[in-house]
Amino acid sequence: MRTTILVATLLMTGSPLLQGAESTAAQIEHAAGLFLDDFASQQADRGFEVSHKTGPLDSRLALAACNTPLAVSFSGDPWKTTQPTLEVSCSGERPWRMFLGASVTITGDGMVAARALTRGERITGGMIKAESVTVNATRRGVITDPEQLIGMEMRRGINAGTMMTPNLLTAPAAVARGDHVIITARRGSFAVNSRGKAMADAAVGDQVLIENLSSSRTVKARVTAPGQVEIPM
Repeated sequence: MRTTILVATLLMTGSPLLQGAESTAAQIEHAAGLFLDDFASQQADRGFEVSHKTGPLDSRLALAACNTPLAVSFSGDPWKTTQPTLEVSCSGERPWRMFLGASVTITGDGMVAARALTRGERITGGMIKAESVTVNATRRGVITDPEQLIGMEMRRGINAGTMMTPNLLTAPAAVARGDHVIITARRGSFAVNSRGKAMADAAVGDQVLIENLSSSRTVKARVTAPGQVEIPM
Protein backbone atom coordinates (compact mmCIF):
# COMPACT_ATOMS: atom_id res chain seq x y z
CA MET A 1 0.00 0.00 0.00
CA ARG A 2 1.30 3.43 -0.83
CA THR A 3 -0.67 6.48 0.35
CA THR A 4 0.50 10.06 -0.15
CA ILE A 5 -0.89 13.38 1.07
CA LEU A 6 0.29 16.96 0.79
CA VAL A 7 0.49 19.08 3.93
CA ALA A 8 0.45 22.87 4.12
CA THR A 9 3.72 24.62 4.95
CA LEU A 10 4.19 26.06 8.45
CA LEU A 11 6.01 29.37 8.93
CA MET A 12 7.92 30.21 12.09
CA THR A 13 9.61 33.39 13.27
CA GLY A 14 13.14 33.80 14.60
CA SER A 15 16.63 34.31 13.29
CA PRO A 16 17.16 33.15 9.65
CA LEU A 17 19.43 30.27 10.66
CA LEU A 18 17.20 28.98 13.44
CA GLN A 19 14.06 29.67 11.45
CA GLY A 20 15.18 27.30 8.68
CA ALA A 21 16.01 24.41 11.01
CA GLU A 22 13.00 24.90 13.29
CA SER A 23 10.49 25.42 10.50
CA THR A 24 11.78 22.34 8.69
CA ALA A 25 11.39 20.19 11.83
CA ALA A 26 7.93 21.63 12.46
CA GLN A 27 6.92 21.01 8.84
CA ILE A 28 8.04 17.39 9.00
CA GLU A 29 6.35 16.65 12.32
CA HIS A 30 3.13 18.37 11.26
CA ALA A 31 3.08 16.70 7.84
CA ALA A 32 3.75 13.25 9.28
CA GLY A 33 1.07 13.70 11.94
CA LEU A 34 -1.56 14.79 9.43
CA PHE A 35 -0.65 11.94 7.11
CA LEU A 36 -1.07 9.33 9.88
CA ASP A 37 -4.32 10.97 11.04
CA ASP A 38 -5.62 10.74 7.47
CA PHE A 39 -4.58 7.09 7.23
CA ALA A 40 -6.32 6.32 10.54
CA SER A 41 -9.49 8.03 9.34
CA GLN A 42 -9.52 6.01 6.11
CA GLN A 43 -9.13 2.73 7.99
CA ALA A 44 -11.83 3.67 10.52
CA ASP A 45 -14.26 3.80 7.60
CA ARG A 46 -13.31 0.15 6.93
CA GLY A 47 -13.84 -0.93 10.54
CA PHE A 48 -10.21 -0.80 11.73
CA GLU A 49 -8.80 1.21 14.64
CA VAL A 50 -5.37 2.79 14.13
CA SER A 51 -3.12 4.20 16.84
CA HIS A 52 0.09 5.90 15.81
CA LYS A 53 2.98 8.13 16.69
CA THR A 54 6.02 9.35 14.83
CA GLY A 55 9.57 8.62 15.88
CA PRO A 56 11.98 11.34 17.03
CA LEU A 57 13.65 13.54 14.44
CA ASP A 58 17.41 13.32 14.14
CA SER A 59 18.92 16.21 16.14
CA ARG A 60 21.46 16.66 13.32
CA LEU A 61 18.68 17.48 10.86
CA ALA A 62 19.89 20.18 8.47
CA LEU A 63 17.35 20.53 5.68
CA ALA A 64 16.21 23.68 3.97
CA ALA A 65 12.78 25.03 4.89
CA CYS A 66 10.33 23.96 2.18
CA ASN A 67 8.30 26.62 0.36
CA THR A 68 5.83 24.03 -1.02
CA PRO A 69 3.56 21.47 0.70
CA LEU A 70 5.41 18.38 1.85
CA ALA A 71 4.59 14.97 0.37
CA VAL A 72 4.37 12.07 2.83
CA SER A 73 4.00 8.37 2.07
CA PHE A 74 4.69 4.95 3.55
CA SER A 75 7.93 3.53 2.15
CA GLY A 76 6.65 0.00 2.91
CA ASP A 77 3.38 -1.77 3.62
CA PRO A 78 1.92 -0.63 6.99
CA TRP A 79 -0.36 -3.69 6.99
CA LYS A 80 2.65 -5.99 7.50
CA THR A 81 4.60 -4.17 10.20
CA THR A 82 3.89 -2.08 13.29
CA GLN A 83 7.08 -0.05 12.67
CA PRO A 84 6.69 1.40 9.17
CA THR A 85 8.92 4.10 7.75
CA LEU A 86 7.55 7.35 6.37
CA GLU A 87 9.11 9.05 3.36
CA VAL A 88 8.86 12.85 3.56
CA SER A 89 9.89 14.95 0.58
CA CYS A 90 10.01 18.56 -0.55
CA SER A 91 9.75 19.51 -4.22
CA GLY A 92 10.29 23.24 -3.70
CA GLU A 93 13.17 25.50 -4.71
CA ARG A 94 15.61 23.43 -2.61
CA PRO A 95 14.22 19.87 -2.88
CA TRP A 96 15.06 17.15 -0.41
CA ARG A 97 13.85 13.76 0.84
CA MET A 98 14.17 12.11 4.25
CA PHE A 99 12.82 9.10 6.14
CA LEU A 100 11.10 9.09 9.51
CA GLY A 101 10.27 6.10 11.69
CA ALA A 102 6.75 5.63 13.01
CA SER A 103 4.77 3.29 15.25
CA VAL A 104 1.43 2.21 13.76
CA THR A 105 -0.93 -0.37 15.29
CA ILE A 106 -3.93 -1.49 13.23
CA THR A 107 -6.58 -3.32 15.27
CA GLY A 108 -9.59 -5.08 13.80
CA ASP A 109 -11.35 -8.38 13.28
CA GLY A 110 -9.04 -11.09 11.97
CA MET A 111 -9.84 -14.73 11.34
CA VAL A 112 -8.51 -17.27 13.83
CA ALA A 113 -8.91 -21.03 14.22
CA ALA A 114 -12.02 -21.84 16.27
CA ARG A 115 -10.48 -25.20 17.19
CA ALA A 116 -7.30 -27.14 16.57
CA LEU A 117 -6.91 -27.83 12.84
CA THR A 118 -4.89 -30.65 11.30
CA ARG A 119 -2.84 -30.80 8.13
CA GLY A 120 -5.00 -31.43 5.05
CA GLU A 121 -8.33 -30.39 6.65
CA ARG A 122 -10.57 -28.44 4.29
CA ILE A 123 -11.83 -25.31 6.02
CA THR A 124 -15.52 -24.75 6.66
CA GLY A 125 -17.25 -21.83 8.38
CA GLY A 126 -17.40 -23.62 11.74
CA MET A 127 -13.63 -24.04 11.88
CA ILE A 128 -12.86 -20.30 11.98
CA LYS A 129 -14.08 -17.23 13.84
CA ALA A 130 -13.40 -13.50 13.99
CA GLU A 131 -11.45 -12.01 16.89
CA SER A 132 -9.99 -8.59 17.54
CA VAL A 133 -6.29 -8.82 16.63
CA THR A 134 -3.37 -6.57 15.74
CA VAL A 135 -3.75 -6.95 12.00
CA ASN A 136 -0.27 -5.69 11.10
CA ALA A 137 1.58 -7.74 13.74
CA THR A 138 2.91 -10.24 11.18
CA ARG A 139 4.59 -9.79 7.80
CA ARG A 140 2.59 -12.75 6.50
CA GLY A 141 -0.63 -10.75 6.64
CA VAL A 142 -3.69 -11.61 8.73
CA ILE A 143 -6.77 -12.78 6.81
CA THR A 144 -9.83 -10.66 7.62
CA ASP A 145 -12.30 -12.05 5.05
CA PRO A 146 -13.70 -15.54 5.85
CA GLU A 147 -14.47 -16.08 2.15
CA GLN A 148 -10.72 -16.28 1.52
CA LEU A 149 -10.58 -19.32 3.81
CA ILE A 150 -13.65 -21.39 3.04
CA GLY A 151 -12.72 -24.41 0.92
CA MET A 152 -8.96 -24.01 1.38
CA GLU A 153 -6.87 -26.78 2.93
CA MET A 154 -4.51 -26.55 5.88
CA ARG A 155 -0.84 -26.78 4.93
CA ARG A 156 0.03 -27.79 8.51
CA GLY A 157 -1.69 -28.29 11.85
CA ILE A 158 -2.36 -25.33 14.18
CA ASN A 159 -3.83 -24.78 17.65
CA ALA A 160 -7.16 -23.13 18.44
CA GLY A 161 -6.87 -19.34 18.44
CA THR A 162 -4.03 -19.21 15.91
CA MET A 163 -4.33 -16.31 13.48
CA MET A 164 -5.06 -17.45 9.94
CA THR A 165 -2.35 -16.30 7.53
CA PRO A 166 -1.82 -17.15 3.84
CA ASN A 167 1.23 -19.33 4.51
CA LEU A 168 -0.97 -21.79 6.46
CA LEU A 169 -3.19 -22.52 3.48
CA THR A 170 -3.06 -24.38 0.21
CA ALA A 171 -5.61 -24.58 -2.59
CA PRO A 172 -7.38 -27.95 -2.73
CA ALA A 173 -6.66 -30.24 -5.65
CA ALA A 174 -9.10 -29.62 -8.49
CA VAL A 175 -7.73 -32.70 -10.25
CA ALA A 176 -6.57 -35.88 -8.51
CA ARG A 177 -4.21 -38.53 -9.87
CA GLY A 178 -6.22 -40.99 -11.96
CA ASP A 179 -9.18 -38.62 -12.48
CA HIS A 180 -10.71 -38.49 -15.94
CA VAL A 181 -10.69 -34.89 -17.20
CA ILE A 182 -11.81 -32.87 -20.19
CA ILE A 183 -8.86 -31.59 -22.25
CA THR A 184 -9.53 -28.37 -24.14
CA ALA A 185 -7.09 -27.53 -26.93
CA ARG A 186 -7.59 -23.84 -27.65
CA ARG A 187 -6.41 -21.31 -30.22
CA GLY A 188 -8.19 -17.98 -29.96
CA SER A 189 -11.95 -18.59 -30.07
CA PHE A 190 -11.52 -22.07 -31.62
CA ALA A 191 -11.43 -25.04 -29.22
CA VAL A 192 -11.46 -28.85 -29.46
CA ASN A 193 -12.28 -31.13 -26.52
CA SER A 194 -11.01 -34.62 -25.77
CA ARG A 195 -10.82 -36.88 -22.75
CA GLY A 196 -7.75 -37.56 -20.64
CA LYS A 197 -6.47 -38.94 -17.36
CA ALA A 198 -4.54 -36.93 -14.77
CA MET A 199 -1.10 -38.28 -13.82
CA ALA A 200 -0.89 -36.28 -10.56
CA ASP A 201 -2.87 -34.10 -8.15
CA ALA A 202 -3.09 -30.41 -9.11
CA ALA A 203 -4.94 -27.23 -8.06
CA VAL A 204 -6.53 -24.66 -10.34
CA GLY A 205 -3.76 -22.80 -12.16
CA ASP A 206 -1.21 -25.60 -11.76
CA GLN A 207 0.46 -27.45 -14.63
CA VAL A 208 -0.13 -31.21 -14.67
CA LEU A 209 0.70 -34.14 -16.94
CA ILE A 210 -2.37 -35.59 -18.68
CA GLU A 211 -2.64 -38.80 -20.69
CA ASN A 212 -4.84 -38.27 -23.76
CA LEU A 213 -7.12 -41.33 -23.79
CA SER A 214 -7.61 -41.16 -27.57
CA SER A 215 -3.96 -40.93 -28.63
CA SER A 216 -2.25 -42.34 -25.49
CA ARG A 217 0.10 -39.34 -25.67
CA THR A 218 1.10 -37.50 -22.49
CA VAL A 219 0.77 -33.71 -22.57
CA LYS A 220 1.33 -30.94 -20.06
CA ALA A 221 -1.88 -28.97 -19.39
CA ARG A 222 -3.04 -26.18 -17.09
CA VAL A 223 -5.90 -26.91 -14.69
CA THR A 224 -8.73 -24.41 -15.31
CA ALA A 225 -11.47 -25.89 -13.10
CA PRO A 226 -12.29 -29.12 -11.31
CA GLY A 227 -12.03 -31.90 -13.92
CA GLN A 228 -10.97 -29.51 -16.70
CA VAL A 229 -7.55 -28.75 -18.21
CA GLU A 230 -6.40 -26.68 -21.16
CA ILE A 231 -3.51 -26.82 -23.62
CA PRO A 232 -2.56 -24.39 -26.38
CA MET A 233 -3.25 -25.62 -29.90
